[in-house]
Amino acid sequence: MAKISINLATGSLQQEEIIVGIDLGTTNSLVAFINPDKNPQVINDTGKGLLVPSVVHFNAKGDALVGNEAKDFLITDPANTIFSVKRLLGRSYKDVAGHQDTFSYKIIDDENDSLVKIKAGDKFYTPIELSAEILKELKARAEHALKTPVNRAVITVPAYFNDSQRQATRDAGRLAGLDVLRIVNEPTAASLAYGLGLDPNQQKTIAVYDLGGGTFDVSILSIQNGIFEVLSTNGNTFLGGDDFDRSIVHYWIEKNKLDAAALAQDSGLMQSLRLKAEEAKKALSSQNLFNEQIGDIWCTLDKQTFEELIAAKVAETLNSCKQALADSKLTVAEIDEVVLVGGSTRTPYVKAQVAEFFGRPPHDQINPDEVVALGAAIQADILAGNRSDILLLDVTPLSLGIETMGGLMDVIIPRNAKVPTKAGRQYTTSIDGQVNMKISVFQGERDLVQENRKLAEFDLKGIPAMPAGLPKVDINFMLNADGILTVQAIELRSGVKQEIDITPSYGLTDDTVEKMLIDSITHAKSDVAQRMLIEARSEGEQLAYTAERFIEKHGSFLTPEEISDTKTHIEALKQALAKAEKDEILKKADELNEFTRPFAERVMDVAVSSAMKGKSIDK
Repeated sequence: MAKISINLATGSLQQEEIIVGIDLGTTNSLVAFINPDKNPQVINDTGKGLLVPSVVHFNAKGDALVGNEAKDFLITDPANTIFSVKRLLGRSYKDVAGHQDTFSYKIIDDENDSLVKIKAGDKFYTPIELSAEILKELKARAEHALKTPVNRAVITVPAYFNDSQRQATRDAGRLAGLDVLRIVNEPTAASLAYGLGLDPNQQKTIAVYDLGGGTFDVSILSIQNGIFEVLSTNGNTFLGGDDFDRSIVHYWIEKNKLDAAALAQDSGLMQSLRLKAEEAKKALSSQNLFNEQIGDIWCTLDKQTFEELIAAKVAETLNSCKQALADSKLTVAEIDEVVLVGGSTRTPYVKAQVAEFFGRPPHDQINPDEVVALGAAIQADILAGNRSDILLLDVTPLSLGIETMGGLMDVIIPRNAKVPTKAGRQYTTSIDGQVNMKISVFQGERDLVQENRKLAEFDLKGIPAMPAGLPKVDINFMLNADGILTVQAIELRSGVKQEIDITPSYGLTDDTVEKMLIDSITHAKSDVAQRMLIEARSEGEQLAYTAERFIEKHGSFLTPEEISDTKTHIEALKQALAKAEKDEILKKADELNEFTRPFAERVMDVAVSSAMKGKSIDK
């Protein structure tokens, strides 16, 4: 591997090709580039503004509208208008189950650990597809404004995003037709926008306080020799400016003595109140009183009351700051700089509280909505090799991963990861009593392993015979500075272990790498469609099998009608599986789930109560 700029295949890049920086946000997204004056600039496509609301609406035909136009449908068609999709990226239903009431659209409950799906109309979408729609809009706006094709990007993510969430972001970029050169932490990008970390001799410790519409996080960063290290991160993925809006709405409901239960059923009016609350919040940054109406509902709020309503939420953010400092084993006095990110930091009360906590005025000169995208554009410029004073680290030219069920590629080390690097995932068995697991290692960017390059294969033998899903197998990839990949598999319960060394780039020419990268973008749509069909089929087959076993085991607790109707639903699911149509499979699986849930819960209650009979709890 050589030190390279941005084209990982050839090591070269035509200077006129523009690489953009993208802030894919929970509430709003935006795109920036380095202008001819060598300054980062947010792209403002005429008449549409800088910010693209991260909202996707699907009409009756299934066509997608993104951004400002989609936002209008939050009131008129909330069930088919998706917002805050970033919260769902790389998540399973179990991760978001407690927050279902935050969303006005339907999130499908598979009752398993597979990634969430969202229903709009008769179709089912993954967060990756929905994020891709937002990225396509950003790409189109950039191309329209700059009058040139835009195919390469740096995309930012929160520092706390795990491997699954980062990979989902990469996949969304690829599906949008973008070659994602690097996934960059948002606090790192914000620091770069303020010039922090650009001087290789600079040594600083920075706190980045990021309060957006839907999420809050604080990151403590150490910068040394131009390299950013995340010392600690803390926050709440369900705390943000939206909560300020919600507090205002609840205040208005109480003041106007409205029926909260009835309002909860009227999603249109609730959205109107939410949007009016957002308007009030913004107005109170520069005035002392907000006084408007929705129909005959008075929406009145003064600045002092607003600050009292949000005080507890802001205090929560400062507790997170306290925890982040404790985790990094630092004191407030050791923080050199504080950077504000996110539109909600415009609230004067928030700014004042942060300044008081850290004992210094925070950096807020750059628009907090734009700062991350501007930093991403600077990172893109660094990767392009246009900044000779900044060190370019070795990176891996193609993604490395293993084969999972259905012949799918599960990426463990994504392409463009700095080396040396180490990453891992946990897997389990799919068959009862399975004692061996075949580990097949692949290199490439396609979703199906058959389209990628096989590097090695080995068996992890001697796994204790247990029911499917119980063994825990950690698979770790370690890629050293010489480009040698060590793959290690270990079953955690028994300690059974196996490892192998591979040289991933052996025998690959620059032209081959280039072709593999181009193919991954060209075939992104069909690859993702195929992956989703395979995943839907696997989930459908598992659900049909589980439902049949449930009837066999617990038939005595069910009525003849419940058994008969369940079998009808199972048969409908099997027919959908035979047709191999993704949306039909997911629809029938959802119907089976919804039908069986009430009596499955009833059977569980009976099982728990009978298990507890006659047993006392030790004191």
